[in-house]
Amino acid sequence: MGDFDLDLRAVEEHIDGSEGEFEGRIVLDVLDGTTPPEEWVELVEAGTTLVFRVEGDVNERAAGFAREVKDAGGSLVHFRGFLIVAPAGVEVDTDRL
Repeated sequence: MGDFDLDLRAVEEHIDGSEGEFEGRIVLDVLDGTTPPEEWVELVEAGTTLVFRVEGDVNERAAGFAREVKDAGGSLVHFRGFLIVAPAGVEVDTDRL
């Protein structure tokens, strides 16, 4: 192999200004009915993505916040016992399922 010269500073400058960079938080938790639904709504409205392991019926557990999230442009995806709740502007790509 020959010499390989990589300017990491130039790469970092390019990455720092790139579009599509995720600026938010992802919170992992258990959706078991112990946390008030308002808390989940506030987090999603602040741009947080929630990933829950659901204990019990997902429809019952998410009933207190699902409509508000959807009305605000967010999305909810149930997949294999998990519920992903994303704020407006965050796409949950399910094309590969």
